[in-house]
Amino acid sequence: MSEIFWKALGLMLVFEGLMPFLAPHAWQQALKRLAEVPSERLRWFGAAAIVLGLLIVNDVIL
Repeated sequence: MSEIFWKALGLMLVFEGLMPFLAPHAWQQALKRLAEVPSERLRWFGAAAIVLGLLIVNDVIL
């Protein structure tokens, strides 16, 4: 179980690092725009991402 966790964490870090590595200026601009989004909308986006991630991990979709 822990081996899968660490591999999943490593893969997530690879994906998280792609945008700042390949297009740092665009990434900065996206973060500036994201800072202007209301907290409640960010909360809903986070909840949707969690649910989608759980569905994918549990083989419900894809």
